[in-house]
Amino acid sequence: MAATSRDPHNNRELARVVYLGFRAARREARGKSTKRIDNEVERIRTRAQAREDAKRQK
Repeated sequence: MAATSRDPHNNRELARVVYLGFRAARREARGKSTKRIDNEVERIRTRAQAREDAKRQK
């Protein structure tokens, strides 16, 4: 179930994306790469959008 009517993410996904954003910001501040974290966030977003699109087609 989506957290809001405008957002395809559920509460667990939202919490995970926020946490990963925090980790990415800390790594970036230390001059380290965030590519792996960015890829995981994109994967979460893609799955959430695909799930919500499938629900709307039914």
